[in-house]
Amino acid sequence: MSISAIVIWLILAAGFLVVELITVAMVSVWFLAGALAALAAALLGAALWLQIVVFLVVSALCFWLLYPRLKHLVTRGRQATNADMVIGKTCRVTQRIDNIASTGAVSVGGKTWSARSESGEPIEEGALVTARSIQGVKLIVAPAKQTLSV
Repeated sequence: MSISAIVIWLILAAGFLVVELITVAMVSVWFLAGALAALAAALLGAALWLQIVVFLVVSALCFWLLYPRLKHLVTRGRQATNADMVIGKTCRVTQRIDNIASTGAVSVGGKTWSARSESGEPIEEGALVTARSIQGVKLIVAPAKQTLSV
C-alpha cells in the first residue's frame, strides 16, 4: 500500500467535493465517486495503473448511469417566463434578418422582437418564420413550414 497514492486520492476526492459544493451543478460528483473508488483500490494495495483505471471506469459509469436520472435536480430552479410562450409560434419578419450585419426583427403576438436566423442564412422581410429559442433578448428563428393564420 502506497501512502503517497492514498494521500493523492484523498486530496483529489476533497477537491472534487469542494468543487461540487461550490457549483451545486453535478459537475464533479462523478469524479468524487471515482476518486473514492480509487482510494479504496489503493487501500487494498492495487497498483497505480489499476487505481487510475478504477477512477476512470467508476467516474464514467456514475455519469452514464446516474446523470439521466438526476439531471432534473440541476434544472429544477429554471422558471419559464412569458417570453417563452413565443417559442414555436409563427412570426412575420418585419426587418430583413442578417446575422452578419446584426439586423433583423419579427412580429409575434403584437410585439416586435430582435431576431437572428437559426441557420445563419438571411431571411427576407415579409417571410414567415418559426420562433425556435431565445438567446438574451433575441428571438432565434427558422423559416416556417406552415402559413400564418389570421
